[in-house]
Amino acid sequence: MKKRVLAIAATAMATMMMMASPVMAQDFKIGICNYVDDASLNQIVDNIQSRLKEIGEEQDVNFDVSYDNCNADANVMEQIISDFQADNVDLMVGIATPVAMRMQSATEGTDTPVVFSAVSDPIGSGLVEDLDAPGANITGTSDYLDTASIMKLIQAVNPDVKKIGLLYDIGQDSSTTAIQEAKDYLDKEGIEYVERTGTTTDEVQLAADALVADGVDAVFTPTDNTIMTAELSIYEKFIDAGIPQYTGADSFALNGAFVGYGVDYANLGQKTADMIADILMNDADPATTSVETFDNGTATVNTETCEGLGLDLETVKKDFEPLCTQVNEIVTAESFDDVEK
Repeated sequence: MKKRVLAIAATAMATMMMMASPVMAQDFKIGICNYVDDASLNQIVDNIQSRLKEIGEEQDVNFDVSYDNCNADANVMEQIISDFQADNVDLMVGIATPVAMRMQSATEGTDTPVVFSAVSDPIGSGLVEDLDAPGANITGTSDYLDTASIMKLIQAVNPDVKKIGLLYDIGQDSSTTAIQEAKDYLDKEGIEYVERTGTTTDEVQLAADALVADGVDAVFTPTDNTIMTAELSIYEKFIDAGIPQYTGADSFALNGAFVGYGVDYANLGQKTADMIADILMNDADPATTSVETFDNGTATVNTETCEGLGLDLETVKKDFEPLCTQVNEIVTAESFDDVEK
């Protein structure tokens, strides 16, 4: 009888100890590589990390995030990805097309999933077979740009536009489709266009000077990271020449361009984080997880640039409203944090 009492007591004690012991939280290692330091891409990274922290606190999960920026250097990018692999990360995140493509190649034949963000043309770049069914161990979020809508904004402000300048980096995959779509649209409308390109900030500055000399009525730049990096050094050239610059992201408007039109990059980052969490926590299969695309209906007008161009803000907003789901205002700054302060 005494032995039985002791056995029962031991069992009860063991049960209490198990109940008292804390349940270990899930732990996931994530490697994020950003392509270049610009307002849009940085906003994505900030929102991925803040959203993962939020999910982690809600679900008692620890996301151990390693972050680095290759600053458009292929060798540095290669080293960052190698470091992620050596660290045995559970998932890699590639911000912008070049990083996503290298991560896909580096993880081929492994079990490491890749989630991309800010890839304008996932199919054209060869990252996925189909937006609804990527087909490989990769998926993500796209900032696909509705180029025709930007062309219509240009015409809304200036119905008599005769010549448009196309400013971009010919080596940027994110610009290829958008520039071709712009050409197709302008050919159809009978509007002349001139192309100027640059692969460095110095070259972009020279390209901007050339567009001014070309006498263009407006300038179009897609979601091009090279031009975005140089924007603060060129926007005043266009203001002084009375040339409005229309671009593919609100970060361009933040850095001085007249208009940025496209996706909400903060939301893009948050949705990317949700996708990361679903893959890691719920075993979602990237190969069958649809690439997420977003409404391109938000126009952001730089009010200071608008005034510098001699345009009336209220008139511009009235012209834009039928063509946009939303029209926002912003002032010139280096980063979104500077505006929010």
